[in-house]
Amino acid sequence: MPIYMDRHDVSEGVTAEDVAALHNEDLLIQHKFCCKGLSYWFDENRNTAFCLVEAPNKEAIIEMHAKAHGEVPNSIIEVDTSIVESFLGRIEDPAKSQKKELNIINNPAFRVLAVLKFIEDGQTILPTDAHLTQIKTTIENFDGRLIDSHNNHLLISFTSTTKALDATLVLKKLFSASKIDAKQIRIGISAGVPVTKQHGFFEETIKTAMRLTIMHQQQIIITTEVKELYESENRNHKLNTEEFITLPFQEEQFLNDLMNYLENEWQNPDLGVDDFCSHLGLSTSQLYRKTKGLLQTSTNNLIQKYRLDKAFKLLLKKEINISEIAFETGFNSAAYFTKCFQKKYGFSPSSLAKHT
Repeated sequence: MPIYMDRHDVSEGVTAEDVAALHNEDLLIQHKFCCKGLSYWFDENRNTAFCLVEAPNKEAIIEMHAKAHGEVPNSIIEVDTSIVESFLGRIEDPAKSQKKELNIINNPAFRVLAVLKFIEDGQTILPTDAHLTQIKTTIENFDGRLIDSHNNHLLISFTSTTKALDATLVLKKLFSASKIDAKQIRIGISAGVPVTKQHGFFEETIKTAMRLTIMHQQQIIITTEVKELYESENRNHKLNTEEFITLPFQEEQFLNDLMNYLENEWQNPDLGVDDFCSHLGLSTSQLYRKTKGLLQTSTNNLIQKYRLDKAFKLLLKKEINISEIAFETGFNSAAYFTKCFQKKYGFSPSSLAKHT
């Protein structure tokens, strides 16, 4: 059966003991709905709880919660248990103390996520195996978890904001010692919970961290929330502004709105600046200033770069020919696509297809 994670936004004042009692009510009747509660996470500070449940479908989970205690979830997504474990460290309840009737878990699912990219001549590359070994050791030293080292990025999960920022600083110095130019490294740090309005696990947080890495900055880019969390953990220690740049919330919102629209519309060959202006409610000059100021590029160049990156990945798959890739990625002409590709990467699409 599929595995789901649901999210409950609980009332202020609800305690870990209250949530444990609700979880226990689920366990008592779960068999009636063909469900099996695997575990849950509770965050008293953010008033959220997340349940991991094996169930035939989402409706069965809603019905189980409704019958058990009436606290139905705000949202539910299907998940992969291996991915859940990689981010959160477990997929089962921690061992219960023999002295207590309830297994009280006050263990937040909130995580700080760091994305590292390595850029060379405009292309995203991965570090060597030797670097990866050093990376993993460093991450473990700061109680982090390396989630992904594929698809042209490293994704790391931390429970502590301070450790996340300290770890990325150490990693940056590690790369400098390995003679990797700081200009080749992009690091973005965001924070959030596993289930939001998005469909994927930690999707919102991952997307934000990934998008921070497209800003052409040598410093580590963090969200306003990450900065505030760091300062709350370090009352007498200010953030090092020479190493970290905090993206104001309004600019983070603009970046996400911009990229969400691009990700939805990039295959449209007629997509242009006017479409972005209409969607974002900005004039042409406002859009240019905001995009140029944040990403050091124009909107048209951003569209083209995004399409070429998609085309590069499609060429590596070798599933369709170059002309089909050109039109699939929003180019009106295969010849123009080839010209743009050659200019960006320094070699033609056909030579890439031939040598992969």
